[in-house]
Amino acid sequence: MQTHVRPFVHSTGLLLVGVLLVGVRGLSGQATSEEAGVRLDFEVTVPEGTPTLYVAGDHPTLGSWSNAVALEGDGEVRTGSFTFPAGTRIQYKFHLGSWDREALGPSGTVMPNFLWQINEEDIVVRHTLANFRADPIQYVRDPAGGGVVGTLRYWEDVESEFLVEPRHVGVWLPPGYADDPDRRYPVLYMSDGQNLFDPRLSSWGLDWGVDEAMVAGVEAGLFEPAIVVAVFNSSRRLEEYSPWHEADLYARFLIEELMPRVNESFRTRTGPEHTFHMGSSMGGLLSWHLVQTRPDVFGACGCVSSHFVISEDVVGSITGGSNPDLDPTPYLIRDIEAGLEPADGVRVFFDYGTEGLDATYGPPHDALGAWLDEAGRAEGRDYLIREYPGADHNEGSWRERLGDQLGWILAGVTPPASPSGG
Repeated sequence: MQTHVRPFVHSTGLLLVGVLLVGVRGLSGQATSEEAGVRLDFEVTVPEGTPTLYVAGDHPTLGSWSNAVALEGDGEVRTGSFTFPAGTRIQYKFHLGSWDREALGPSGTVMPNFLWQINEEDIVVRHTLANFRADPIQYVRDPAGGGVVGTLRYWEDVESEFLVEPRHVGVWLPPGYADDPDRRYPVLYMSDGQNLFDPRLSSWGLDWGVDEAMVAGVEAGLFEPAIVVAVFNSSRRLEEYSPWHEADLYARFLIEELMPRVNESFRTRTGPEHTFHMGSSMGGLLSWHLVQTRPDVFGACGCVSSHFVISEDVVGSITGGSNPDLDPTPYLIRDIEAGLEPADGVRVFFDYGTEGLDATYGPPHDALGAWLDEAGRAEGRDYLIREYPGADHNEGSWRERLGDQLGWILAGVTPPASPSGG
């Protein structure tokens, strides 16, 4: 059997991975059957003294991003063996137990996802990791170092009676906030707050650019400036953001604990006409849940690439493996079929792309639109649904269309229809 090495070139153009193709006979010398799948072995070189190294990816074998798998070894080379069906396409990354300690590339920045197509032959994938992100508290204590426009302040380790883990909270004040002590501002609360302003903190090395988008919209005369409250996520992100799990508890944290502190500390306008929420993916579900269940508090929301495909089966595959007894019907569809009614007097902007996870989001958003229409809600007045062709499920895509969301939430400005007509 002939073996050969060919390089894997990452999308950034950097030569990052060497791959040894071993052929149809596995590393143990035994034939690999179709039933057994294709074996992928990681060999990862890390700096001396590196603690336990984890791999996380989009496939259940790699924890579906949420449940990272520890690699073996405590020296400079860490290893792990995994089996996938032939034809599987995987994305993955490495970290030291949490995303805020993610592996960095040669330039010292967070790398895009590694991509690999599993073919018919067992493979060895070799990585060399130069370093890892520093403890995020260093960046939280140096907000100006992130290049923010305006003023960003942080409250560290905010505790809650309703949530299990503490979390940092950032509060962004628009330029000119200190110049007019009598002026008050609407407030936009946002989930996954670590990804919004500072690329050093962002889970993927690129922030949303909320500060730049807010300033650009104000300067263009699209809307008045607002305060942004950026609530970091926790390891219980799935449960806390899910309307069918702990989102009610998260709402109590926002409304009963965090909002009073924000309103006491800053010059805010209050009431649903001045209080909004925005989030992406699971955070988009949270935003929808907040206006749906607490329209007395939140008057409008932005639901960006919302993961409305979530179901009992999807949650089971993430938390403990698929179970044939779990219902694959999306929770949203079940609720609509059970007679769920839209909240009155709120505005909601739903959007999604056509690539990656977003490629599966069309059907549930079609169902949302039909449900809202049947209930007498008017598109363009009460809700918007936009498809963005070519957009993926990531910060880069969300950053590009953030201005559309801000214009709708803060001023009811309807963006132009997307090229698809959505």
